[in-house]
Amino acid sequence: MRFEFATASRILFGVGVLKEAGAIAAALGRRAFVVTEGDSERAATLLAGLKAASVEVGAIFAAAGEPTLTLVSEGVGQARAAGCDLVIGIGGGSVMDTGKAIAALLTNGGDPLDYLEVIGRGQPLKQPAAPCIAIPTTAGTGAEVTANAVLASPEHRQKVSLRSPLMIPRVALVDPQLTYSMPPALTASTGLDALTQVLEPYVSRQANPFTDTFCREGLMRAAHSLHRAWEDGADVEAREDMALVSLCGGLALANAKLGAVHGLAGVLGGMFDAPHGALCGRLLPYVMEATVRALQAREPDNPALERYDDVAVILTGEWEAEAEDGVAWVQELCAALKVPGLATYGVRAADFPTIIEKAAASSSMKGNPITLTTAELRGILSRAL
Repeated sequence: MRFEFATASRILFGVGVLKEAGAIAAALGRRAFVVTEGDSERAATLLAGLKAASVEVGAIFAAAGEPTLTLVSEGVGQARAAGCDLVIGIGGGSVMDTGKAIAALLTNGGDPLDYLEVIGRGQPLKQPAAPCIAIPTTAGTGAEVTANAVLASPEHRQKVSLRSPLMIPRVALVDPQLTYSMPPALTASTGLDALTQVLEPYVSRQANPFTDTFCREGLMRAAHSLHRAWEDGADVEAREDMALVSLCGGLALANAKLGAVHGLAGVLGGMFDAPHGALCGRLLPYVMEATVRALQAREPDNPALERYDDVAVILTGEWEAEAEDGVAWVQELCAALKVPGLATYGVRAADFPTIIEKAAASSSMKGNPITLTTAELRGILSRAL
């Protein structure tokens, strides 16, 4: 057995921990580049804390929407011009990914394409990223503890990762209170992303005892609280659980690969204007079903089959549950959360060959416990349409 585990130097979790951001930032730098979702009022508590701790704000950078190569390059230019030595991202996964990418390029220089996988030159980062604090306001991506930033290239119609252990945020500050205002649709999409990210690493080819622990904890809490958080956004216990599910997913995926759900979702997100979490939620039950059937038919001794049984037991709460029961549970959850079909975003059957071809090159697809055939991937997309 051999595995590696890397994460943020410091993780703070709990209601109200945002108030500690100023003192934490002061220990890391003197001039902060703050990346937000475009509404600086959401970061009001953070900015007040920075001021109280005598940390200057060199610039506030609006990162509305998913980060593109152009957006990241603009951010690096502004951060450098403002003399910033610290990056803070407060927002959803896209904001945190933007902050992580900016922090990495601040110290390494060059163009994002120098380091991007698939569409870029894939050069490794050589210098540690500038100190970065990641503060999530949604409960989904776990980007506050991951070693990559997903960037969109409209020119290539793809989303790919800037990836290196050198870009894991120095501090992850997870305050569930920041998620209380999420509307039901966003709660559903981010929550299903979080669920997917504690399920896929558990059955992946690179699962290990450390990541298994986070996955089991995340699966249990998601089963207990995702529907509750969607149904009642004021359910404080459910919100806290889902923030923890997201964190567990980030810790797991950063140290064990994901799978075909993310392999397909990443490509779809690059080709169509669709929320990543909603894509994951739509694909998850069909990928689970196809993978279980493929394992049963071609690799019946693969230990991932027993892991799918474990997932079913955790999700359903039934000790005799099997993999198929887990698939049914996820299907029922997605139906209850009103996850839309892929056709909602303009996906058509004619797009399937391109989607499948691009997905085959993704890092996530390589983590699936069994390689799915073109016919199996086409079947997943057809059912998810």
